[in-house]
Amino acid sequence: MTSASVMNDKPCWERDGRSWPNRECSRFVEAGGLRWHIQEAGSGPPLLLIHGTGAASHSWGGLLPLLAEHFQVLALDLPGHGFTAAPEPKQLSLPGMAAAVSALTQSLGFVPEVAVGHSAGAAILARMCLDGNIQPRLLISLSGALLPLRGFAGKWFSPAAKLFARNSVVPRFFARGARKDPRSVKRMADGTGSRLTPEGIALYRLLISYPGHLAAALNMMANWDLEPLARELPQLEPQLVLVSFENDKTIPPIEAEQVKRLVSSAQLHCLPSLGHLGHEEHPLAILELIMRELGSSKPALG
Repeated sequence: MTSASVMNDKPCWERDGRSWPNRECSRFVEAGGLRWHIQEAGSGPPLLLIHGTGAASHSWGGLLPLLAEHFQVLALDLPGHGFTAAPEPKQLSLPGMAAAVSALTQSLGFVPEVAVGHSAGAAILARMCLDGNIQPRLLISLSGALLPLRGFAGKWFSPAAKLFARNSVVPRFFARGARKDPRSVKRMADGTGSRLTPEGIALYRLLISYPGHLAAALNMMANWDLEPLARELPQLEPQLVLVSFENDKTIPPIEAEQVKRLVSSAQLHCLPSLGHLGHEEHPLAILELIMRELGSSKPALG
């Protein structure tokens, strides 16, 4: 198990949050035994944003202000990520993360009508819906990690993640590498198929340079089990909107097509010329898609 000293070696808001995107929307709250960093903005139908593994609320930096013109938006740093406190490593599982975010939304009295999740964030939202903790009318999955890895990758990934998560040296090693070589973080981002701005790369480098943030991501991957979720996806009640990105090298568009076969009522969109972090590359395209979907389901939303 990753040591507490590593899990708590995290970014400091007073120092590292000075240039955080949408800083004026940030505050810290206590819920479910954790101190959370959240961002709130706008008015209108409540909309919840959940980022993916290894990211933080900065991932919505360009999209949040656009959404805030139409919605009451809540974004957050997942447990152990960014500026949110780290729980016990074993709680960084899909059910554990879903329960933690549910405790936060319930504490805030936030009842989302629309829920948007990127990558693993989409799985967390789906789990929250299936557990009855949220009941949005619209669930939008941006390059959602909703299905288990297959083949060699599936057999190798989980054991490797568990090995790395148990070793406190690994997050320290990679954090040190991010601090020493900024090009390594750009190579990682490029490997997703996305082309981020220098400012976007710098924010990921800031996060990855802290062992605690990396350890949370590793433990999340080590504890991840999507088999139960995949079996239950056909029971989802919200209208599911599957958004894939043409150049995504992390979760290729075929994954969304496979989910569509499980959830026949789902809407499927593939956005061209974008990678795994397409919502960071082109936030306006995501806003326009959400508004179109909201308009088509307006009678249901009231």
